[in-house]
Amino acid sequence: MNIPFNKPCHNSNTLKYICDAFERNQTAGDGAYTKLCNKWIEKQFSVAKSLLTHSCTAALEMGALLFSVKEGDEVIMPSFTFVSTANAFVLRGATPVFVDIRPDTYNLDETLIEEAITPRTKAIVPVHYAGVGCEMDTICDIAATHDLKVLEDAAQGFGATYKGKALGSIGELGALSFHETKNIMSGEGGALIINDTSYCEQAEIIREKGTNRSKFFRGQVDKYTWVAPGSSYLPSDILAACLYSLLEDASPINARRMDIWNRYNNALKPFEEKGIIKRPTIPDYCTHNAHMYQILLPDLETRTEFIAHLKQYNITAPFHYIPLHSAPAGLKYGRTSGELNVTDVISDTLVRLPLFFDLSDENANLVIEIVSEFLQKL
Repeated sequence: MNIPFNKPCHNSNTLKYICDAFERNQTAGDGAYTKLCNKWIEKQFSVAKSLLTHSCTAALEMGALLFSVKEGDEVIMPSFTFVSTANAFVLRGATPVFVDIRPDTYNLDETLIEEAITPRTKAIVPVHYAGVGCEMDTICDIAATHDLKVLEDAAQGFGATYKGKALGSIGELGALSFHETKNIMSGEGGALIINDTSYCEQAEIIREKGTNRSKFFRGQVDKYTWVAPGSSYLPSDILAACLYSLLEDASPINARRMDIWNRYNNALKPFEEKGIIKRPTIPDYCTHNAHMYQILLPDLETRTEFIAHLKQYNITAPFHYIPLHSAPAGLKYGRTSGELNVTDVISDTLVRLPLFFDLSDENANLVIEIVSEFLQKL
């Protein structure tokens, strides 16, 4: 028996749609399936515009360009996040300013943001960890007070909400991921969500290598040409075809993941009540998407033993981020605001259990059995 941490998802239409993309002779960017995906996201997320990209990294880089981030600027973000969150701005010459996270949701601690703001601050990038929304009302109020932009890193947030609003639809811009580890995937992939329509035209230009090609295909110009700096951020329509097949099944996919998440959560409740572990915290104002199920163990040594214990049974349960502020590039290109004690503790003690659509009840129960066997000894 081998239970991986993740298994990519597909359905009966996945190969059908991919083959159809070839039959249409539309395998490059912005083909029929790319358009279908964008329309689906715009409708379901109630956003002005969605632009599919080849990765969430690409969407974040587009956000940095749209915000005109430049050398000397500062951008506030958590340290407990993937490197793309910082890289998007470091590539523009800006400095990531790392702020500590909350001990309950592991999201950017909104109470620490204002003390990190300087005259060089350009934007705030909240990261919705595990598909649980940051305290966006407070973050957006701070941004408005200090004339800052907000780019939501909603890489893990597909299908989750904050006070009824889809994650990624609250700041001026949002970035989604469709990497194979996400609820809805296309192997690699992402999307830039545009909530402030003043960015729409420039976003199309940046995404199309700095040309007005999108206008040309809409018949708004008689030829297209290079009009601004840009890059190639379009995904292949083959990936979009894969993605669209899963967008059509988004509800049952997320529902199945939620079943597994709840199974873990109910089974591990007694261990939290005994103070052995900490389970995920979901604020009342959020609906999460069961993107991951993580627990906190007492210390790094215990976590190391826990991971090794599960590995004996061929169960993969990885830890998560090495904090960016302590990484070599983080030390070189970023700076911290205040102490990041919570970040350091979470990084040392958090572990993630297997969670994917095709995980059977039998295997989920086996994970619970092996996890419980270890925890009962603590």
